[in-house]
Amino acid sequence: MNTSIDTPIPNRIRAKRAPRPGTWIAAVIVALFSVWLIAFAAGNEVFEWNVVGTYLFDVKVIKGVGWTLLLTLVSMVIGTVIALTAAIMRLSSNPVLRGVSWAYIFVFRGVPVYTQLVFWGLITVIVPKIVIGVPFGPELVSFSTREYFTAFWAATVALGLNEGAYLAEIMRAGLTSVERGQSEAAKSLGMKNSLILRRIVIPQAMRVIIPPLGNETIGMLKTTSLVLAVPFTLDLTYASNSIANLLFKPVPMLIVAALWYLAVTSVLMVGQYYIERYFGRGFDDRPAARPGSRASRQASVNASGTTPKDPLPEVEL
Repeated sequence: MNTSIDTPIPNRIRAKRAPRPGTWIAAVIVALFSVWLIAFAAGNEVFEWNVVGTYLFDVKVIKGVGWTLLLTLVSMVIGTVIALTAAIMRLSSNPVLRGVSWAYIFVFRGVPVYTQLVFWGLITVIVPKIVIGVPFGPELVSFSTREYFTAFWAATVALGLNEGAYLAEIMRAGLTSVERGQSEAAKSLGMKNSLILRRIVIPQAMRVIIPPLGNETIGMLKTTSLVLAVPFTLDLTYASNSIANLLFKPVPMLIVAALWYLAVTSVLMVGQYYIERYFGRGFDDRPAARPGSRASRQASVNASGTTPKDPLPEVEL
């Protein structure tokens, strides 16, 4: 007997979605505030948007963006390497290594980054010359720190050492998030500790490490605005401030710097999203596959029920 799909179901309950006036009220408030903010920004003469448009792509500003990105990249590389080393030392069974790692984290997390930048900016005064030779004997090699330790390297070393102290705890949390049983299983297969760390522990720990590491990278981008303490005078903040002092227009140049920081931060956030999605494979909920892709075809085959759940047939002994 065929029944039409249009046949009404007796005693059917037609539920209605509960009204949510709070959503509409919040949307109206946000819309009104956005309109007011746009009108305020467009009508305020202090912002001088013509000056912002003129100097947004100024050569000095673009160079400042490049130097800021280079400072961020080099500092994060130094900090990541130091942090991974310190985290492994914290997890070591050697009490000396644990003590050294703890002391490093304690000092560089406890001293403000601005103070560290000033200190490393004066390192050529504190240590004017490095000498390699026989103790209490003749000098073999010596060189002046002023010739090789420039303001750029002083800034990157200071930022890298400071960042490494914070990332060390993040790295340690990521390494300890991997179940110990996997390392024990790898040892039973004859794998060395270094190979276990490189092939099993670190790839899985990256799922935990990447989100805070991305936040620290964005924070490092903004922390580079303090390198004037070294002094390093080529970054974005100093470039925009120097133009502002020349034109006596601080507000438009602050907007120029803010727009560039927002643009770079947006790119970093997009990159962080894709890196998180890559290392989160198998853990996070995956979005539905695109029609026609290999994943969607396999999902269609599984849904058809034509393949056995147990691919190995039972064998009677």
